Amino acid sequence: MTPNNNFTIGVLALQGCVYPHRPHIEAMGDAFKAVKTEQDLKQVDGLILPGGESTTMLKLINAFKLKDVLVEYFKDHPVWGICAGTILMAKTVTNPEQDSFGLINMDVERNSYGRQLESTHYKIEGYPVSFIRAPRISCNTPDIHVHARRDDDPVWIEYDHYMATTFHPEMTLQFPSPMHTAFHNLIADKN
Repeated sequence: MTPNNNFTIGVLALQGCVYPHRPHIEAMGDAFKAVKTEQDLKQVDGLILPGGESTTMLKLINAFKLKDVLVEYFKDHPVWGICAGTILMAKTVTNPEQDSFGLINMDVERNSYGRQLESTHYKIEGYPVSFIRAPRISCNTPDIHVHARRDDDPVWIEYDHYMATTFHPEMTLQFPSPMHTAFHNLIADKN
């Protein structure tokens, strides 16, 4: 299904799972953009903070002097954090503690479902997704909309113009994922 509005959706491309998002984005009729610079960021309607290694991402964001630019972008644009990206969006991070952008009033415990060897597949709304060293979310405000849970844990949430998933939908080769479609709709609502 091709949506009525077409956007350019960026994926922060400093580290992590970037290019598997491309077929999902293009299946909606949107344009994919790998974001590495401030100039790239100016060209996208919404930004995905991909799965990867959150500590490494923070180091690279600081090394490339993108922190202040991202903080400004986050104020007015839709952002979707996936796994490590969810960690970057949290107010509080544990196991171990680390800095984050504090976009959503939630606590995130890193690697909560286990290490790499404990990675699993699970169906969210009938769509197969991957939990890879996934974090666990604890929501701290009733304003957070929980789209899906795994057992009792929120695994897909939305708050204002932010979306976060603790799993990877981009690894599934059924395009587009329901989560990519939801992010497209979040961008459409903001524009």
